[in-house]
Amino acid sequence: MPKGRMKLLKSLLGMAMALTLVLGGSAYWWLGQAVHSGTAALDLSIEPGTSPKAIAQAVADAGAQTSPVLLYAWFRLSGQSRQMRAGSYEIAPGTSPQRLLNMLVRGEESLRSLTLVEGWSWRQVRQALRKAEQLKQDSRGLTDDELMRQLGRPGVAPEGRFYPDTYSYAKGSSDMAVLQRAMKSMDKHLQEAWNARQPGVSVKSPEEALILASIVEKETGKGSDRPLIAGVFHNRLRIGMLLQTDPTVIYGLGEAFDGNLRRVHLRSDTPWNTYTRGGLPPTPIAMPGKAALLATVQPATTKALYFVAKGDGSSHFSATLDEHNRAVNRYQRGMAPKPE
Repeated sequence: MPKGRMKLLKSLLGMAMALTLVLGGSAYWWLGQAVHSGTAALDLSIEPGTSPKAIAQAVADAGAQTSPVLLYAWFRLSGQSRQMRAGSYEIAPGTSPQRLLNMLVRGEESLRSLTLVEGWSWRQVRQALRKAEQLKQDSRGLTDDELMRQLGRPGVAPEGRFYPDTYSYAKGSSDMAVLQRAMKSMDKHLQEAWNARQPGVSVKSPEEALILASIVEKETGKGSDRPLIAGVFHNRLRIGMLLQTDPTVIYGLGEAFDGNLRRVHLRSDTPWNTYTRGGLPPTPIAMPGKAALLATVQPATTKALYFVAKGDGSSHFSATLDEHNRAVNRYQRGMAPKPE
């Protein structure tokens, strides 16, 4: 090869190597820069089927201070561009291209949480749904009947059908999706409890167990008392005695209850008034937790037919009415239902 051509070739190779080093250095520098340098996190929503190029553009459209062309090139060069997942994400200030890619590949969505509390009524659940952050309110305009129909339970009352727990959800998720999960979780826990029931319990079906568990939940001030409280109610059901439990009366009064339970209320008949009607009420009165479900199907063996709150969260249990009346005088003098 002529010396002139050899010299030109060496020069071109040198320029190519220099350019590669410059580009490589620039790329290394860019990878160390933040795609977002603002002060607040950016919301990024990726729909299923979005291409890597469209994801890069979506990052820029969300407000990130980066080139979508460079970002797309980085996605492709990483070899992970097809592994990025759809979802709802937050791009925090200072997020690097590498961190962004890892977040999208791992599906590290921006999650919120909603806690449903043991003993809550359905009305309280709906209030919590309305207040939940970044939760789409698809149930807001639905009646209870419409809501349960959409959940696949037409004709079933929503009270007590959702398991009390903390549920995580992506921003923009539907409240109906959260309710669906909570309902399936209650189904699972109720069936597990029913499968573990003691022989001879007074409840004859999972439905009856759920109703009684909701009463046990509302009557319990101290957790260790749950099996005994359940035992009292099983004893009453077994002999045909009225359950006479205040929480059912309060539930039947609904929003009319002003916080003061009076004797007139105990005589005011509703489907849930266990002072005027025998057996279990027609629906649960609250959401029972796991402990209440298990106590209901595994009640303590006791002769007690009565119990009264002692004022410290625990209850005093009595086998006879005379003993019960003495306990009421001792622990709740002045705290009995007020006269009308």
